[in-house]
Amino acid sequence: MVGCPSLPYFLLCTHQLLIPDPWTGPIIRISPYELHVIDPAFFETLYRMDGRWDKYAWAYDAFGAKRSTVFGTGHDAHQAHRRAIAPFFSKLNVASRQELICRNVDKFSQRLSKLAGTRFNLGAATSAFTRDVANEFIVGKAYNELDLEDFGIGLSIASQGAGVFWRTTKHIRWFGPAMRAIPVEWAMKMADEGTKSFLRYLQDTRDSFAAATSSSPDIKTQNTMVYDIVQSNLSPAEKTFDRIFAESVTVTGAAFETTANVLRLVLYHVFTNDEILQRLRKEITEAAAGSSEPVQLKTLEQLPYLTSTLMEGMRLSPAIGTRAARITDKDLFYSGWRIPAGTPVGMTTLLMHTDEKLYPDPMHFNPDRWMDPTTRKAAKNTFAPFSRGTRMCLGMHLAWAEMYLLLAALVRGFNFDIQGATAADFELERDNFGIGTRAECNLIAYVTPDKD
Repeated sequence: MVGCPSLPYFLLCTHQLLIPDPWTGPIIRISPYELHVIDPAFFETLYRMDGRWDKYAWAYDAFGAKRSTVFGTGHDAHQAHRRAIAPFFSKLNVASRQELICRNVDKFSQRLSKLAGTRFNLGAATSAFTRDVANEFIVGKAYNELDLEDFGIGLSIASQGAGVFWRTTKHIRWFGPAMRAIPVEWAMKMADEGTKSFLRYLQDTRDSFAAATSSSPDIKTQNTMVYDIVQSNLSPAEKTFDRIFAESVTVTGAAFETTANVLRLVLYHVFTNDEILQRLRKEITEAAAGSSEPVQLKTLEQLPYLTSTLMEGMRLSPAIGTRAARITDKDLFYSGWRIPAGTPVGMTTLLMHTDEKLYPDPMHFNPDRWMDPTTRKAAKNTFAPFSRGTRMCLGMHLAWAEMYLLLAALVRGFNFDIQGATAADFELERDNFGIGTRAECNLIAYVTPDKD
């Protein structure tokens, strides 16, 4: 195998793979069982729609949600679970519920107006926004964390800490089951405030399942993912409390910090670069056409510089920060080498997104790189913030809608003075499965309304 070293690569995390190593080629052994490829030309071979693709159980079973759509490993089970909820996350359904997102954007803006002239945690507020939207959209429960004085930062910290739990459980297999075996009542007594917030959240999601399976669910309950699962063609065995509970928790959890991470990175760059800010402000103001009402999602989606700014944010902060190993039942071939069927093979999206041959000066935040339609078309096969293939992120349309609507509102209505932070604070520092950053959920800013 090309460049297969004898070092213990099974312990490698994404930030270590970023370090050039003269002893390795584009394909290395992560362990005696797993390979990792750093070659954008191979991405379309590994992450595609045709064929049977399992996830690598060693990595994904560590989450303890083997029967969920997000972390389930088997191809057939995943496809069945995905079919049951895919219509719920369609672009059409997200657009039809734009009012829910706009209502939370408006609440965000109202909080900022009250905080005008003060320094506050914009990063924590961003996490509260993504959680409020995801919870209400997916499980039909409004937690109203945007109303909390600290924006529910405890749950943000707990969400960020899930990556540490995952890394530990991957290597110490008994640790996860042991933690989950602790009675909730005991855990609530011993846990810190962040973990308590997370445990309360887990308990509350059970209410959604009970409502969705009631004899006469109300209209609000019918607009939930839980209701769609209950009403789907899945077998009774796939509609048990435990499976739907795992589905609800993992899908909502996947929608929390992934979107918030992108927004924090984008907000930092927009409000520390006046040229970017003024170009965005001009484009959004012109789209508003003199109206004080929020610009509609379908209009925002057509704005080239706004779209380019968000794409640049997702290039540097894709949904998954780890290597995403896949297993197929057919041999794969790379650079003349045969990779036997059944071998876990992974790639890391961020390594492709920061390849200087594809993206010159890759760590420089530059929305203009996306303004040329030819360049954007050329990047079709090398830009995958939501992954690709049979396991592409279900929630990408919801994430896009949140980012469009919130960024447009903040650029149009407020100014943020950000001090004490650098761009590196919002880039990958550690492999948390998602993007683990130095700033975590924090972005401290002094807010004032824009008077222009």
